[in-house]
Amino acid sequence: MAQMLKDHVAEALAGLAVLAVALWFLLFALGRTGASGTDSYELKARFPNATGITVGSDVRVSGMKVGTVTAQTLDPASYQAVVTLSVDKAVTLPLDSSAAITSEGLLGGSFIALVPGGDPEKLAPGDEITDTQGATDLMGLIGSVINRSGGSSDAPAADAPAGSAG
Repeated sequence: MAQMLKDHVAEALAGLAVLAVALWFLLFALGRTGASGTDSYELKARFPNATGITVGSDVRVSGMKVGTVTAQTLDPASYQAVVTLSVDKAVTLPLDSSAAITSEGLLGGSFIALVPGGDPEKLAPGDEITDTQGATDLMGLIGSVINRSGGSSDAPAADAPAGSAG
C-alpha cells in the first residue's frame, strides 16, 4: 500500500512539472510575439500590394521590432489590403509617418517598415497611416533587368557611310 502511494505521488509530481513547463512556455511565447496586448496600440495601413505580409509579420522602426501584424482584410471598394498593426505603446509615431512593405533580402521574409515623420502631432490608437508603399514585385523586377541586359534589337549606326573608301 505504501509503495502504491509513493507511485501515485511520483506520477502527480511528474505531471505537475510538465504543466509548469507548459505554462512557462506559453507565457514565454506570448511575451515574444507581443500577443499579450496590454502594452500596445493598434494602427491601420492600406497597401496596394501586401505580398509576403501575414498575421504575425514584424513591424519595425529603424530595423528594430516594435510590433506585429494582427489582421489583414481586403477593402471591397478599393481592392486594397487593409493591415492592422499592433505597435508598442512606448513608440509614439508622428501623424505624417509612412509604412512600407520591405524584405530582409533576396531570401529573407517580409516586414512592415515604419518611417517616422516630423509632425509634432502623434498618431492615436485606431488611426490610419495614409502614406504607404506596397511590396515590390521581385520577380517582375528581375525579369525587367534580364530583358534589358540583352541589348536592343536595333542595328548600331555605322560611323562611316557604306561604300566610301578612305
